[in-house]
Amino acid sequence: MNMVPRKFYLDSIFDDFAKTEVNIMKCDIYEKDNAYHIEADIPGYQKPEIQIECNNGYLTIKAEKKEESKEEEKNYIKRERFYGSIQREFYVGEVDSDNIKAEFADGILKVTVPKEDKEKSKKIIEIN
Repeated sequence: MNMVPRKFYLDSIFDDFAKTEVNIMKCDIYEKDNAYHIEADIPGYQKPEIQIECNNGYLTIKAEKKEESKEEEKNYIKRERFYGSIQREFYVGEVDSDNIKAEFADGILKVTVPKEDKEKSKKIIEIN
């Protein structure tokens, strides 16, 4: 018989060791129709709190939530809601950055990154 409750007081100390930024923003990445598709779980954030940037072949997704500062003082027993910023970065190489599309609904961010058309970037060099 176990006399100590399963969730004892000190158990919560170890909860933070398993929590990482990767666990907060889980992503699925796949390739289809000459484009990369990224689906990222970003629950609890609003559209204005999310920023997507493509620079030097890297696509960066960043979300930042500022802590609510209210005059009302609360005596928290446990506080698990996350405030701060999370970020993921993916190497996508040469892509058509002008035509990257993104949509955000129900805590899921969907980003479509078209690949650079190889025929447009192909250059034939004349031999003299």
